[in-house]
Amino acid sequence: MKNLNNKIWFILPFIISLLVFIPIAIIIYSFFLETSDYISLLSKTYLLNYLVQTFILLISVIFLTSILGIGSAYFVTFYKFPGCNFFSWSLILSFAIPGYIYAYSLNAFFSNYGVGYTLLNFIYSGINYNEVIPKINGIKGAIISLSFSLFVYVYLIVRISFNYQSQNMIDAAKNLGFGPIKIFTRILLPAARPGIIVGLSLVGMEVLSDFGTVSFFSVNTLTLAIYDSWLIYDDLTTANQFSFYLILFIFLFFFIENYTRSRSKFHTPSKSFKDIKKITLKGNKARFVTLFFFLIFFCSFIFPLMQMIYWIVKFPKFYGVFEFMEIFLNTLYLISISTSILIIFSLIINYGIRLNQNSLLSYLTIICTSGYAIPGVIMAVTLLTFFSYFSEIIEKLFYLNNIKNFFIGTTFALFVAYFIRFFSLAVNGIKSGYEKLNTSMDSASAMLGFSKLKTFKKIHLSFLKKNLILISLLIAIDIIKELPMTLILRPYNFETFATKAYYYASQDLVELASTPSLLLVLITSFLILILKRFILKDF
Repeated sequence: MKNLNNKIWFILPFIISLLVFIPIAIIIYSFFLETSDYISLLSKTYLLNYLVQTFILLISVIFLTSILGIGSAYFVTFYKFPGCNFFSWSLILSFAIPGYIYAYSLNAFFSNYGVGYTLLNFIYSGINYNEVIPKINGIKGAIISLSFSLFVYVYLIVRISFNYQSQNMIDAAKNLGFGPIKIFTRILLPAARPGIIVGLSLVGMEVLSDFGTVSFFSVNTLTLAIYDSWLIYDDLTTANQFSFYLILFIFLFFFIENYTRSRSKFHTPSKSFKDIKKITLKGNKARFVTLFFFLIFFCSFIFPLMQMIYWIVKFPKFYGVFEFMEIFLNTLYLISISTSILIIFSLIINYGIRLNQNSLLSYLTIICTSGYAIPGVIMAVTLLTFFSYFSEIIEKLFYLNNIKNFFIGTTFALFVAYFIRFFSLAVNGIKSGYEKLNTSMDSASAMLGFSKLKTFKKIHLSFLKKNLILISLLIAIDIIKELPMTLILRPYNFETFATKAYYYASQDLVELASTPSLLLVLITSFLILILKRFILKDF
């Protein structure tokens, strides 16, 4: 009976992990299929442009996010200045602004006769300010939008790295005559290099997988090529082959991030470890640093927020309450079902690994966590391919019709996509909690007569409570912001705040996109504040 239970706890996680591996298998399989003439036509015309624009966007965003993220993390960690405590956590709110919503705000402000023009004309009329206001569109707009919405990845991880630097090391550098700049470049940056690489790798993956921002600004990246191949040219095979090439780039960042994180040490074994003593800045230095943080906070959060509020105040009759109540309920439905499925299955996998200590299962789970690195567009296209193949097989075996309608164009497809996409987040979140729970607790529980199930319910779940709340909030934030998967796989006339905002923006009705965008940002900000207040108290 004991062996049977252990086998069940091995088979269940194994099947779940195989399910997550489906998109990767489809992409690899599709690479060897024959394609239409579209791919050969594209390779002779626009393919080089797709690659160049993707590369320029990637390098530019990584450069800007490194300056914003590392710079803000450095000053918050090592210096005291006016507003230091406020800015240390308020910068996290930029995580609530998706790149595509930032793009809507940026375009509305700098466009002809936009908000920028209105403000300048209000101060002093009679001048054609359209000739003075810079046009932030195309790849410039995409770079700015993605940089201000993604720098928080670098800020959070590098700040953690800086927090674990010893004051002894800094004092020793000062005794050797090192100034602040030399300490930063010779001591602090090399020590924080693993964290910096992890943060920039996450930024790189997000840039390569972005759809909403590049679509709005019409920047020809590989992600857009995948979407066009499927939607415009009805060529799923070509879309999957483009996905194969893009996924190679993204997995490069994914493995760099995982390798670097595995070698990172965010603790110091030395007993002489001393906490960092912050230097108090005064005068012009203090004012300059405060201004630096204010500009980052304003540009990354206040600016898009004010832009959306401005449009709502200017056009108050555009929306009905019931319409957005329906969208809110749709979003709540997706979050509650997806989060429940992810947490239940992730608990099964982690408990199965803990019980069996099987290396095959552990390695398979690690490989399947790469699903987080798969862009939403690729996830949607590969699942459409899989459901098409699977439906044909079922129809032939059981002589059924229209099975595809159950899988495609329903919330079932969305739940599968969310499960695969956010599997890594849920599994690793629970795993990090289990690593702090000593296996001797299980042995002690067994000696007291507790069954494995009772040990799981009474001890494991109680210990993992904080991790489960954290995971639920993070999954909720990601689902609210998710655009391409929801846009492609949703049922007909099923809207979320993200898809509604995208629909209006794609119709060049940015003013109408302001209300769903604002509601998305407010709900996400609320969840982030809950994280800060109850989960990340010490951050």
